[in-house]
Amino acid sequence: MTDRMDERLRRWRLVLGGGDADGICAGRQGGAGVGGLEGADADMDRALAAVYDRVGGLGASAPRVARWLGDIRTYFPSTVVQVMQKDAIQRLNLTRLLLEPEMLEAVEPDVHLVGTLLALNRVMPDQARESARAVVRKVVQELERRLAQKTRAAVTGALDRSARTHRPKRVSDIDWDRTIRANLKNYLPEKNTVVPSQLVGYARRQRSVQREVVLAIDQSGSMAASVVYSSVFGAVLASMRSLKTSLVVFDTAVVDLTDQLHDPVELLFGTQLGGGTDINRAIAYSQGLISRPANSIFILISDLYEGGMRQEMLRRVAAMTQAGVQVIVLLALSDEGAPFYDHENAAALAAMGVPAFACTPDAFPDLMAAAIERRDIAQWAERHVGMDS
Repeated sequence: MTDRMDERLRRWRLVLGGGDADGICAGRQGGAGVGGLEGADADMDRALAAVYDRVGGLGASAPRVARWLGDIRTYFPSTVVQVMQKDAIQRLNLTRLLLEPEMLEAVEPDVHLVGTLLALNRVMPDQARESARAVVRKVVQELERRLAQKTRAAVTGALDRSARTHRPKRVSDIDWDRTIRANLKNYLPEKNTVVPSQLVGYARRQRSVQREVVLAIDQSGSMAASVVYSSVFGAVLASMRSLKTSLVVFDTAVVDLTDQLHDPVELLFGTQLGGGTDINRAIAYSQGLISRPANSIFILISDLYEGGMRQEMLRRVAAMTQAGVQVIVLLALSDEGAPFYDHENAAALAAMGVPAFACTPDAFPDLMAAAIERRDIAQWAERHVGMDS
């Protein structure tokens, strides 16, 4: 019982930090160290104190911060390290220190860190840029390992299912649900069966391009994680011969990065986070990339704060949907959910049948499958991610 109480007090002491909390563990762990903490616990407390409470802080010394980064990687799991790094950058204004190569070699790479590095891209010295590329490459490779196979499987299956035929070549290609419904007129009550005079099935996958996909990504500061994930997904989709994938990023200008989809690291360094937003201009450019509207999917990833021509933007979206384009608006493509977004524009889009919602990276492959099969995206969103508008 005493050991259990000691462990609870230890945890509370680490949570509450120093000051009046220093006496919590005194007397139970010998009163040594920092506020009764000893050894690794005292080191963990100092690492936490540098960001949260906390007296002293990390200062502006790159070597000191690099040592702190090493300490937290020693004492905390990688998921906690990523949170502490993000908090340190935000609370202690360590952004400029990330331009130091020794700092970049010490950090735990994650999506949020990549977003910060991309925002600093234009002011990085050459030596730091090479270290930053290594960090970004590590994150991108990990995301590709996590997401690529699932995305390819979902898209390939959806393309196969979306191609209907009345002469399926294999039993496994027969769509039994549609076949039964198509042959209900041939129901034989005495035998309690349906005679399938007409089969409905899935055609085998074609080698030619079956869908055009255009990703238009908002580069405003709040969309950093979405830019990272979108670039990785864009590269995966571009690797599939059955899709023609284009990717553009925008602020007040539009930049077509389609020719860099083979290398998502280079693509990310071609972005420029921050600045204004002209969604209408991005949609106008994207319209020019679509040659087969009925077989096209346009994905706008934006918080919908339009700095350009709002009514013209809405008219363009309406024109795309009327032409047969499957239009999807994502308020975010990240694990954090929807950021602040323009509710008025989201409601206007929903009124014309284009719901706006946030999507997690893990759900995105199934969203692509739903779009390829032309399922109701609003219903899909309600079931899988919850509607934000």
